Amino acid sequence: MVSKRKKKYSTGEGAQFMTRKAALKKLQLSLKDFRRICILKGIYPREPRNRKRAQKGAGGIKTLYHTKDIKFLLHEPIIWKLRELKVFQQKIRKARAMREYGKMRKYFSDYPEINIDHIVKERYPTFVDALRDLDDCLTLCFLFSTFPSLKRVPRDQSLLCRRLTVEFMHAIIAAKALRKVFVSVKGYYYQAEIEGQTITWIVPHHFSFKPQNKDEVDFKIMSTFVEFYIMVLGFVNFKLFHSLNLVYPPKLTAGLNSDAEKDLVDEKAYVAERVAAMNMSIARVAGSNEAEELPDIDVFNTEDNDPEKMEEAKKEAEKIKVLKTMFKGLKFFINREVPREPLVFIIRCFGGEVSWDRDHFVGATFDESDESIAYQIVDRPSMDKQYLSRYYVQPQWVFDSVNARTLLPINKYLMGAVLPPHLSPFIDKTKDQVYMPPEQRALNDPNFKPLDDEPSDEEIEEASDEEKEEQSEQEDGEEALARQYKQEMEQDSPSEDDDDDDQDPDKKKAAKEKKKAMAVTTGVPVKEHPYKKEIEDKQAFRLREKLVPKKHRNLYKSMKAGQEKRKKEIWLLRKKRRLHDEKVSEEKKAVKRKQKMQALEA
Repeated sequence: MVSKRKKKYSTGEGAQFMTRKAALKKLQLSLKDFRRICILKGIYPREPRNRKRAQKGAGGIKTLYHTKDIKFLLHEPIIWKLRELKVFQQKIRKARAMREYGKMRKYFSDYPEINIDHIVKERYPTFVDALRDLDDCLTLCFLFSTFPSLKRVPRDQSLLCRRLTVEFMHAIIAAKALRKVFVSVKGYYYQAEIEGQTITWIVPHHFSFKPQNKDEVDFKIMSTFVEFYIMVLGFVNFKLFHSLNLVYPPKLTAGLNSDAEKDLVDEKAYVAERVAAMNMSIARVAGSNEAEELPDIDVFNTEDNDPEKMEEAKKEAEKIKVLKTMFKGLKFFINREVPREPLVFIIRCFGGEVSWDRDHFVGATFDESDESIAYQIVDRPSMDKQYLSRYYVQPQWVFDSVNARTLLPINKYLMGAVLPPHLSPFIDKTKDQVYMPPEQRALNDPNFKPLDDEPSDEEIEEASDEEKEEQSEQEDGEEALARQYKQEMEQDSPSEDDDDDDQDPDKKKAAKEKKKAMAVTTGVPVKEHPYKKEIEDKQAFRLREKLVPKKHRNLYKSMKAGQEKRKKEIWLLRKKRRLHDEKVSEEKKAVKRKQKMQALEA
């Protein structure tokens, strides 16, 4: 029996992929609803190996999805909710056109709501899965918490983001889970460790909101992402609070509730309420104690039985234990010119107490005149009234102390001092080809000499003279050994000649030649030419490159291109740093010259 011939593109990549137009036709959804359902379900376009085959021979570049993903969407209950919403919207439009306002109010009261709880459980079966995917969720929620009422962003969504982000920060404070902080132009970078998972997020600076002139940002798409992330963050906060024996939802200040929207006059009032909420201790479950300290790390044999790795893990655990209580028992007072929210969050994460001027902001816990204050954080060159019982430091001291995991000396961070560079703690030491500033290299390697500490010409000449003396001494020693050896050979030769008087002269000659061939002569050091050696190494490397298999050759080329790109970036950063240092040194020299001229004139 002859088998039936298969149609073209019915198997392989032609059957695995589906265009967006075909997906919309199959699901019977509008583009707006399709985008929303894809964001909620985590479905995204795919890139095929052979685009022409995946597009069933059609030219151009089309948006492609996996066929199995679209088939899964056919059974999603939210699609039926979206269709119900469409019906209700048509009914509302018709009632408004017919001026039947009673019917319209009824339709609004019966308007169906979309519940996405089951999608969160489907995408994140365990709590650890949700923690792994929390970076983007936190960054977007913190961003939306700073937005005012916008055209495409619902007001209750921003208020909910504000409440959930403050709840999460309270959980981090209670768990003492913060590990690293960094201040940049984009905002404040935080890194926390929860149940062995590292979470990094960005909190933007609280500047006044600048509306967009053009529709450069699609706030509708972002709002759909936030709709899902709000649900995820709500579940995570609930789990975190219960694991820490805290009451959920916590009772925060009135400014973070949606009912008190009229009480907030402007953005400053909201920020003040938010910081005040963070400085409060939240209620615990009745009869529960604070979270217990983790026990000492257990020692298990690793796969490669490497004791150094276990020792490093022990040291890391001890450092984290010290870091958690770094500010314990210390009181901090923040001046009004200093951004309070990041400092309050950081200091409270490590056991410190914070306060500020109660005349300017709400939520202060103690006054400036309190004698038990250890540090006052200021960001101005001088102050009229100062207390002798405390240190006046700049805000960077707090961030650098957290990254160093110890209280740094304050002499470089005093009021009005020129601050040292604020180094990023997010550097992967295992990666190569990463630019490292001189200050970071000096911290890692105490023997490192920066560019400013290069040897002078005199030091180079002294070093070369010492090398010449050592070389001459070595040559003298070799000559002395050679002379001693010749003398020994001359002393031994007469006795041998006397014994061999009766031998033939030809035999004597042959014996002498044999002795000369067996003689040990002083070795002559052969110096390899560095340029020649470099050429040989390059040739050997090119031969090794030719041995790369054909199927891996493109991958190897992309790796080499990436290495060259990183080299160029590092070179540009070093050049930028060198130009900056030269400019600073020239400014210092100009100031010194000016001071000398003034001294001479005086």
